[in-house]
Amino acid sequence: MTLFVFLAVLVAAAMHAIWNALVKVHLDRFLSITLMTLGMGGVALLALPFVDVPKSEVWPYIIASVIFHMGYRTFLIGAYKAGDFAQTYPLARGAAPLLAALGGIVVVAEVPAPLAILGIVLLSAGTLVLSFRGGAHLERLNLRAVGFALGTSIFIAGYTLSDGSGARLAATASSYAAWLFVCDAAWALVLCLTFRGPKALPVLARDWKAGVYTGVLSGAAYWIVMWAMTKAPIASVAALRETSILFAMMISVFALGEKMTAWRGAAVLSIVAGVVALRLG
Repeated sequence: MTLFVFLAVLVAAAMHAIWNALVKVHLDRFLSITLMTLGMGGVALLALPFVDVPKSEVWPYIIASVIFHMGYRTFLIGAYKAGDFAQTYPLARGAAPLLAALGGIVVVAEVPAPLAILGIVLLSAGTLVLSFRGGAHLERLNLRAVGFALGTSIFIAGYTLSDGSGARLAATASSYAAWLFVCDAAWALVLCLTFRGPKALPVLARDWKAGVYTGVLSGAAYWIVMWAMTKAPIASVAALRETSILFAMMISVFALGEKMTAWRGAAVLSIVAGVVALRLG
């Protein structure tokens, strides 16, 4: 991984943490995620005239990614309902790079270098430690929450591998990203109308600005990640992206005044060590 790609993924991770922190709309989680997805799709729609239409062999990856993203959002919402966000979300994100690394070996025959493997493990370990910060203990996570969180991580690994492979096959990462975001938004709208009905549209329209803001940040962050996966190993990029958890923790400590506990300190050291190992690997 070159220094430029390395820094670009770190910027994407910071953007990912920022858009998560900016989601302040007064909607339930299903509508909030739908709004962000529509924001991504709306902005990407403007880019379609300037990018290539994907070739026939690229569309299966886009379709698979839309399915994986839908599963990811469904299981993430389930995890939110079953357990505490501060625990279930890092658990889902922390397990995903390990699954992506294993999947990368099987699906794309991409075996990370020894230092990269160490970096992936350290980053995942640090992220998982953050899921139990503040004195919380593993036994306080009920099995339902754990199941949803791990299911979420499987879908994250799924769309990571699908998008990494699809972006490499497409004419450009930009064309793949734009068409993916538009298709994902269209499907999200269909599901929203199916489960919530037309009455959901005025509710979403009232917070359209939040959808644009979070959609732009989220879309830009993931576009960078997909571009990076065309330049570097998928597993390494996926792991480095999870430093978004570290940026989110920094926001909570320095902007929201939360305490820097011993658990958080240990997690920071593990994540930073993982980042260094990935860079050296």
